[in-house]
Amino acid sequence: MGQVVAVHLSESHTFSKTPQPSIQLLTGLGVDGDAHQGTTVKHRSRVAQNPNQPNLRQVHLIHAELHDTLNEQGFQVAAGQMGENITTRGIELLALPVGTRLHLGAEALVEITGLRNPCQQINNFQAGMMQAVLDRDEEGNLIRKAGVMGIVLQGGTVLPGDEIRVELPEGEHRKLQPV
Repeated sequence: MGQVVAVHLSESHTFSKTPQPSIQLLTGLGVDGDAHQGTTVKHRSRVAQNPNQPNLRQVHLIHAELHDTLNEQGFQVAAGQMGENITTRGIELLALPVGTRLHLGAEALVEITGLRNPCQQINNFQAGMMQAVLDRDEEGNLIRKAGVMGIVLQGGTVLPGDEIRVELPEGEHRKLQPV
């Protein structure tokens, strides 16, 4: 089991999100009051491509272990500053397959849809950070480390300190891809 470290939202399309005492997840929509809430895509670059595509990015989760690593590398990063709604600890988010369900606290259920594809805003936040959240595996394939995206299957309140229970999908597991 993992744990929710912190929760955040932003009513506008800012890079960082504001810490909250709790957030409310809304079934099929995302985080109540967040700029990315909705059934269709809200991320500005995706809206420009096709505003009618489904919103697979309703909730953004980042593992606090990434913040630890970045801070060790000389960056100064706190929970929420990389734009995540939920900061976790104790779960290898990037290793989870597509369709993994995260039970957050007593009620909320989020299904992982894919990886966050880091953008230039990360370097605007702190120079050089984009390179720090990207890597290559032994075959030269790009590894994205800036968290995962999900959709809300069941709404509920999420608080710092809530437990996170991981439910892997049945059948063959598909590796996360950018969404």
